[in-house]
Parts: sequence; C-alpha cells; structure tokens
Amino acid sequence: MSTTPSKDLETFPNPAPDRDYTIRIRIPEFTCLCPKTGQPDFATLLLEYVPDRRCVELKALKLYVWSYRDEGAFHEAVTNRILGDLVAATAPRFMRLTAEFNVRGGLYTTVVAEHRAAGWTPAAAVALP
Repeated sequence: MSTTPSKDLETFPNPAPDRDYTIRIRIPEFTCLCPKTGQPDFATLLLEYVPDRRCVELKALKLYVWSYRDEGAFHEAVTNRILGDLVAATAPRFMRLTAEFNVRGGLYTTVVAEHRAAGWTPAAAVALP
C-alpha cells in the first residue's frame, strides 16, 4: 500500500459503457496552501461525472488529492487543474468538480468547474411522483 502522495491517476474500464450513469465522489479532506500566506486551505470536493470508457480508481484519486497538501494554489486554479487532470485521465462524457473551501478571513469560496464532451447531450431528467 502506498503511503506517499502521487499525481498518477489510475483508471479502469467502465463496466457499463453503453449507459449514461452518474458517479459521485465526496472528498471532505482536501488541503492545499494559500499562495499568499502559506497557511493551509481546507475544502470539501464533490466530483460528479458520467463516464465514457474509463473510470477513476479511488485509491489513486485519494493519493492524487493528497499530493496538493504542500502546494500553494489559488482556489480557482487548483479546482480547474484537478478537473483538467481528471478529464485527461478519464475522457468522461460529463464531469463537474465543486470545491467548497472553508472560511478564511470571513469569506467562503465555492468554485464549480465543468467539462462536457463534444456532442454529448444529457438525457432528459425524469420527474417521479
């Protein structure tokens, strides 16, 4: 078992590539450093995606998220970088990353970044009684 952070995002084949379905992963312990002060920033990340041919492997995702612990990054930059890396690794039909940063100086920051594959259209929502 690895005990060190890693930027490697392992994937595995989507077990149901002919179906649109959503994977939601909540990551409540994300940390990085404020690029101005060097103090830690804490966030909860919510990853939601509709896979195409590849899914992200959870242990690899955990080690990837851990790799940001000692890096300085603005909230907007780190959210978009993580989304970009995940899209590059999995090539999903759709992916959304929501980063809810804890209060710092009386301010909360939430950054939402999305990717949509060219030509992909989501199915209409089903409203159940």
